[in-house]
Amino acid sequence: MTRSIIQVNLGVQVGPNVDALTVENLDLVYRVRGRDLKVLRNLSFRIGQGEAYGLVGESGCGKSTTALAVVRYLPPNGRPSSGRILIGERDLFALTPEEMRQLRATTISMVYQDPARALNPSMRVGEQIAEIFRQQGLIAARARDMAIAMLDRVRIADAQSVFDRYPHQISGGMQQRVSIAMALSINPKLLILDEPTTGVDATVEAEILSLITALRREFATSILFISHNLDVISRMCDRVGVLYAGTLIEEGPTADVFGDPRHPYTVGLMRCLPRRGRRKDHGPLDSIPGLPPSPGEESQGCLFAPRCGLAEEKCRSQAPPCYELGNRFSRCHFHARAQALASTAAQGLPAAAIVDRRGPPMLRATGLSKSFGNLRHPVRALHDVSLQLWAGETLGLVGESGSGKTTLARLLLGLVRPDPGGTVELDGRLLAGVSQARSPSQVKSLQIVFQNPDSALNRSHTVRRLIGRVLHRLGRVPKAARAARLLELTRSVRLDDRYLNVRPRQLSGGLKQRVAIARAFAGEPRIVVCDEPTSALDASIQAAILNLLTELQVKLRVSYLFISHDLGVVRYVSDRIAVLYLGRLMEIGPAERVFSGPHHPYTATLLAAAPGLGDGSSGEDNSSGKDGSSGKDNSSAKDNSSSKGHSNGQVNSSAKDNSSVERASSGCVFHPRCPRKLGPVCEQQEPPLHAGEEPGHQIRCHIPTSDLQLRRQP
Repeated sequence: MTRSIIQVNLGVQVGPNVDALTVENLDLVYRVRGRDLKVLRNLSFRIGQGEAYGLVGESGCGKSTTALAVVRYLPPNGRPSSGRILIGERDLFALTPEEMRQLRATTISMVYQDPARALNPSMRVGEQIAEIFRQQGLIAARARDMAIAMLDRVRIADAQSVFDRYPHQISGGMQQRVSIAMALSINPKLLILDEPTTGVDATVEAEILSLITALRREFATSILFISHNLDVISRMCDRVGVLYAGTLIEEGPTADVFGDPRHPYTVGLMRCLPRRGRRKDHGPLDSIPGLPPSPGEESQGCLFAPRCGLAEEKCRSQAPPCYELGNRFSRCHFHARAQALASTAAQGLPAAAIVDRRGPPMLRATGLSKSFGNLRHPVRALHDVSLQLWAGETLGLVGESGSGKTTLARLLLGLVRPDPGGTVELDGRLLAGVSQARSPSQVKSLQIVFQNPDSALNRSHTVRRLIGRVLHRLGRVPKAARAARLLELTRSVRLDDRYLNVRPRQLSGGLKQRVAIARAFAGEPRIVVCDEPTSALDASIQAAILNLLTELQVKLRVSYLFISHDLGVVRYVSDRIAVLYLGRLMEIGPAERVFSGPHHPYTATLLAAAPGLGDGSSGEDNSSGKDGSSGKDNSSAKDNSSSKGHSNGQVNSSAKDNSSVERASSGCVFHPRCPRKLGPVCEQQEPPLHAGEEPGHQIRCHIPTSDLQLRRQP
């Protein structure tokens, strides 16, 4: 980055002892139908210069509202009723609109959860960045050069080419990097990140987080990091605050709060995570019972008491104060015994379904390929993929963005037609290439939960109608039975009855995803494709959904094709795992065998990039993730090999976004990135799938399985 970017900052000058952000006793209300609904309650926290502060909690707890309040982007019906927000020493609510615009242009930047919606679809991505530099007074040619330099700074390969593309022409991971580039173009004193890695794969997530860490060091930027991913927060943030119903109920150093939580809500969130080695046949995950209070709901006592296993009469009648615990605090009367919270998993769910593979598979795909583009410039998105799925089985599908996961799912569902030669069979009967040519029973048998519920749900229909239309198609079912089934479905995904008459645009991302899951199961399918079904959900809802999927699988013998970038979730829910790279099946086998090795070098890359909260599974060395003054320097340009991955001789965990990855013209498609390339054989001959150490385990690699095993350990 050239020095001129760093010098273009006309915003708040922060003194040596002044915090970058201070929120003091903030109450914030939304005016709804003539009533003020309080959504933030006496909220206070601070972020020091160069500090990263994490904000966690369930959907609807007020995380994004807090971020919008800091940049004063609240909707028209939202307003602070008391308290203040200081940027440096300036009171945000005392600024004029023009002063606020100047502050956003020079001092505060925000990276939104959905980059596709944050970017202007009618402008080329480079022009959107160059516009920022033109506003700083640079001429057009210089602004273009600076924009290209910024694209290169966020490690986008071939920045000049990407400059001229529109947002829809680049991948989700690259869109997120463009959003980060725009946010950093003003050299902000405060950077707000609202779920910046939701929906991206493990390697792109590792790249984005490493990028943020490096840029934080370079620019001494303070960060407000909002996420439901506790693994990411633990890796990135110095301190963390836990929000519940708009109230900060626990705060302190991240290692202390996550290592020894002192509020039952934080304990519950931590237990919801699928820990290393945890599988569905070990039993259900913990989940937090009940639902958060509605916006504006008041209580004399603790707001968490109705859901808390430690609650006593004191909790219901007296609001807990802030109990100072050294360098942290907790709002719980019984903070000393928070760890004694009873496990909800002990209440029990049915054991995981036992898969019988002695008979023929329910679903068989053979030689599936798919090319896009025209005959002169075809792009092979999927190449000769074959797999089987048995009744009651979950097949996990992992790989980077652009690896072909969603394309494979769409081929199975008949949403796109496969190239000639590929076939899909259900119960031994050939399925038509497109869903329009399939029978109603075949269409009903295969359903999908899409990654983005915004695109999957009709915004003009209520939740009741969205799910009810599917139930109506079931045939001659009495109206009362349909109504009962509707309530059963919505409650099973922890969707409160009050949302039945609400439209999707009025719901949070997590609530919309629950509606999508309920709708998929309304038709009683036999196979459900789950395309990132929990990526938008917080830890507690994710655990409840995974338990729900397991329970439905046991009861209905339904099978899942489970697509996710969260390898911890994939490991927990899957019986077998398939690994895709650039449309090729690189490895497939039993879940524990794929995770324990021997791995394909690409599988090792994915595992090295995946963060793990306190369980030793992280591929990153956390010693350098939070403090620029210690640990390793991961900021080297375009190469942030994780410590674990590097010591194992594995490829660096991020390299490039798949849409920019060099595509091999011959040989193994992974050889341009593979650190264990044997030489000409990898460059000239495509390796076949050969048997691993366990029946059903196959690896597409020229390296013998015994050698892969030998190189697995550091």
